[in-house]
Amino acid sequence: MVQIIPMKDSTKNIVVALLLIAAPFAYAAFVYPSLPDTIPTHFNIKGEADAYGGKDSIFLGPGIMAIVGLFVFILLSNIKSFDPKRYKVADDGLYKKFALFTVAFLSMISFIIVFSAGNHPISIGKLLLPALGIAFAGFGWYMPKLHQNYFAGFKLPWTLENEDNWNETHKLAGKIWLYGGFAQAIAALLLPNMAGFIVFFSITLIMIIIPTVFSYRMFKSGNTIA
Repeated sequence: MVQIIPMKDSTKNIVVALLLIAAPFAYAAFVYPSLPDTIPTHFNIKGEADAYGGKDSIFLGPGIMAIVGLFVFILLSNIKSFDPKRYKVADDGLYKKFALFTVAFLSMISFIIVFSAGNHPISIGKLLLPALGIAFAGFGWYMPKLHQNYFAGFKLPWTLENEDNWNETHKLAGKIWLYGGFAQAIAALLLPNMAGFIVFFSITLIMIIIPTVFSYRMFKSGNTIA
């Protein structure tokens, strides 16, 4: 009788990450034969193509995202070895999940790049900005669970110096990013390209400024909440 050896969680994560990274390449190979000799390789803020290249460049976007994804996955999966502040034991599984979340997001971006290169009538802004909004919302969900570290979150001098400041800042930021990310996605889908971009950028500023100001005010008040 053949004994089935359970796969370790770390091995499962690596397999899932590699499959996520490989998927956009498979999609690019699938659409490659139907592509014209020249395809768009860059888009302006209006979602209009403003640079072109040969059809072989269909693999460039997924290649870049694959390199970034692998780097982030390795970093977050082994973050206890890199961060001089060290992570609490409870963080280990969380950051490994976050590593997979990041790889999945970058693979989704790769799919959007490959899809847009096929000269589809849908503007890349109608795909990319909502995807970014959903990613911000996902990161907002993770934020309250983050302990002090030098790699993810609001890494301000006063948040890194005081644990209470860090925790309260990320509780607030988590809510703002969660709802702000969904608002960005909806706005990008419903508004015209330029208006959607302006609203998206404006919400991003709000998502950054409010937690930063809150954190600084807490620091100035002795790291207590008034």
